[in-house]
Amino acid sequence: MSVQHIAKPRTTAVVLAGGTGQRVGLSIPKQLLKIAGKAVIEHTLSIFERADSIDDIIVLMAPGYVADVEKIVAKAGLAKVVKIIEGGSTRNETTERAIAALSEGLAEGEDRNVLFHDAVRPLLSDRVIKDCVDALDRYQAVDVAIPSADTIIVTRTHGEDGEFITDVPDRSRLRRGQTPQAFKLSTIRRAYQVAAGDPNFQATDDCSVVLKYLPDVPIYVVAGDEYNMKVTQPVDVFIADKLFQLASTAAPRQADEAAYRELLAGKTFVVFGGSYGIGADIAKLAESYGAKVYALGRSTTGTHVENPEHVEDALSTAYAESGRIDYVVNTAGVLRIGKLAETDNATIQEALNVNYLAPVQIARASHKYLAETRGQLLLYTSSSYTRGRAEYSLYSSTKAAMVNLTQALSDEWAADGIRVNCVNPERTATPMRTKAFGAEPAGSLLSSEAVARTSLDVLLSELTGHVIDVRQQDPTRGASTASGFEQALASVLDRQEDV
Repeated sequence: MSVQHIAKPRTTAVVLAGGTGQRVGLSIPKQLLKIAGKAVIEHTLSIFERADSIDDIIVLMAPGYVADVEKIVAKAGLAKVVKIIEGGSTRNETTERAIAALSEGLAEGEDRNVLFHDAVRPLLSDRVIKDCVDALDRYQAVDVAIPSADTIIVTRTHGEDGEFITDVPDRSRLRRGQTPQAFKLSTIRRAYQVAAGDPNFQATDDCSVVLKYLPDVPIYVVAGDEYNMKVTQPVDVFIADKLFQLASTAAPRQADEAAYRELLAGKTFVVFGGSYGIGADIAKLAESYGAKVYALGRSTTGTHVENPEHVEDALSTAYAESGRIDYVVNTAGVLRIGKLAETDNATIQEALNVNYLAPVQIARASHKYLAETRGQLLLYTSSSYTRGRAEYSLYSSTKAAMVNLTQALSDEWAADGIRVNCVNPERTATPMRTKAFGAEPAGSLLSSEAVARTSLDVLLSELTGHVIDVRQQDPTRGASTASGFEQALASVLDRQEDV
């Protein structure tokens, strides 16, 4: 007897982008506002693009702005986006248009999963998406919510006297609703069909429509995420931008050694700061996989990164000899500790020249070569970039500049196909650190080889505009590339120790 496998229904993410920017004081819809170098809606769409549990995406955009989203989708190469249509004048009307679009072409009795998500929630995690899709295997309607940390009060207005409390519900039973909200298409369609018969029908979310008009359908609740915030008020724009800046991203490793050799054979690396430490280890690792590497440093090749002519000569020589430059890496830096008021001008100028102006010059000089190969520029920061520390004012401020430079250039160079990323290692055993701090306890520092390995993974990835944390957490690898905001918070807590 043969076993019949029931095909899993297709899952469509419907990104609801019909809102305007009035509450954040904008003349354009807030989903087109740029955060961390990209439009809010691009961040959101990219999440669903990467999610394995999502088959395709439909966008419901504010009237008059469909073309803007089409340009974003085309530029970012978001292949899962199959339709971009205008939303309605209300949330209800927008959902109804989405349901109609999803129902087109369906065979008799065919169903599909659908996730409705606010475009202005650009920090959604893949875990929440997967939990919603998995829940639809058992339930017809799914909501996402988190516990309320605040006490909720119910008020009533008494004329001109203002508001007064009438009730304080039990906080343990209260939840703050988020999106996505997930449904079987047949269920949400039926709920709206019933609601159409109600002359007073009005709802601000889709689960409430099911709750009111299909009361026999249970609505399962998936645990949400504190970071799945909605960009609604002016302060949200600032918070979201900072969360993106803090967020770390995992760079995927290749399957095996052969994969590295296949990807790197015939490629050209130019590594500034390649005399020792992380830069030397990147050069050695890339060479072992068959890449042509130009490892440049003050003590080995006489290359001073703060000298624009040295940078230009190094790049032009590498290009003339190899015919291409695929990756430019800058690990050069100086670490000077001391109170700013007691620091002489020469020391200040050195820190600015090496830690800030040199990466700027390297970036500018590298552009034409990387545009030709659609390559990548890799910079380095320090965990002190998020909050400067006493006696590290020069170092931490220039390292903060590397993050902003990375994010700005990733956006500026996206049209040229150039990727720009920034690696953020925790305390690493390098000669520069030993010179500044002396000998430190064995095992307390990350190895430069581990940072080099992660750096190579970043260079071989499609990531751009990201800060990639490297931390001592995985003894089998020597380091881990942390993913998610939990790691970002850990990094903030640790940075009193890190430099």
